[in-house]
Amino acid sequence: MNWFSIRYLLLGSALGLGGCVESYTPDVPAATQNYLVVDGFINSQGSTVVKLSRTLGLAATGSAPAEAKATVYIQDNAGTHYPLTESPAGTYASAVQTLPPTRQYQLHIITSKGKEYLSDLVAVKTTPPIDNIEWRLEQDGVQLYVDAHDASNNTRYYRWDYTETWEFTSAYNSSVEFKNIAGGPPAPAGAKYIVPRTENIYNCWRTEISTAIKQTSTTKLAQDVVTDFPLLFLPLPNERLGSKYSILVRQNAQSQAEYDYWEALRKNTENIGTINDPLPSQLTGNVHSLSDATEPVLGYVSAHSVVEKRIFIDRGEFPQGRLVYSDALNNACQLIEVPKDLSIPEVPTIIIDNALNVFRQPNILPIAITFGSGNSVIYTASTPECVDCRLRGTNVKPSFWP
Repeated sequence: MNWFSIRYLLLGSALGLGGCVESYTPDVPAATQNYLVVDGFINSQGSTVVKLSRTLGLAATGSAPAEAKATVYIQDNAGTHYPLTESPAGTYASAVQTLPPTRQYQLHIITSKGKEYLSDLVAVKTTPPIDNIEWRLEQDGVQLYVDAHDASNNTRYYRWDYTETWEFTSAYNSSVEFKNIAGGPPAPAGAKYIVPRTENIYNCWRTEISTAIKQTSTTKLAQDVVTDFPLLFLPLPNERLGSKYSILVRQNAQSQAEYDYWEALRKNTENIGTINDPLPSQLTGNVHSLSDATEPVLGYVSAHSVVEKRIFIDRGEFPQGRLVYSDALNNACQLIEVPKDLSIPEVPTIIIDNALNVFRQPNILPIAITFGSGNSVIYTASTPECVDCRLRGTNVKPSFWP
């Protein structure tokens, strides 16, 4: 693919006054749409997890197809093998283990079709601890920083990824639910359609894993020290900070070759779009096909330990009056009132009335029963997005949550 030609055509179209922009679909050979992708590293002090998949064509939609039923194992330069087990499809994991740091390691892959792949032998890097994770309130958001150092000056190349988790609520707290009794009217004696809710669908937690490439080098510094590396910026207002927020940061020590690989990947994925950005380049990792030397393989397999550190940010830590939480979704929710005449008996026989007909609709959930003036009851309801927080997260409290 000639990326320069594509950029040239796009630039010419943008500068042409009164011209039309026509889409350009490059002619990409079908063979380039099925490369093996190796995502993972050899964990020298824990469980190694490697995901295998295949690349998709430019016009394809959906997730990348998993490379299932492969045989995957770690091998060292002394001939020892450490097997990885598949679960789920395309994901291969080893037992928790400590690998001898004096040996070199590589990953061996044999697909279900008999194709073999092998990564280069690499030395083990020991990751130093994370010194500190700090957040600072700025004018338009919250900036998180990470500090680290290696007193032995052996790391020099650092990379981080992280997992965010935050607590949130739905717009309305539902205390009742609708039971759609099979068979319709007349209902069984003593049966009820509107019953107390037993499962919490008001409080939930959402978790997201980082996708941005965050790394730095201390090679130009006299000491192997990282100070105030800008890890993540949370613009305000932000739903993540509405109640309690947590971030688990993982730190990885790298070799220069691995750092260069991730840096090329970062530039290819994050800095594409303007005439001043670097041109895309073909990524060459350290995994090779033994069946076909000309077949490209995407991925870089390193060997290192990982260290983690978690912090929490509570909404109460922010100055009073500072808008840190945007309730845009909840503000868009509307409360529906469905009146019901008490003269219609509910027990022992239920008659289908206006309220029950409304609640049979899949896009309506009851919230509560309130008493109106006179001989009436009002059922309040709203849409599932405004009542059931599980549509955006889980109501299972994380084990690490305070």
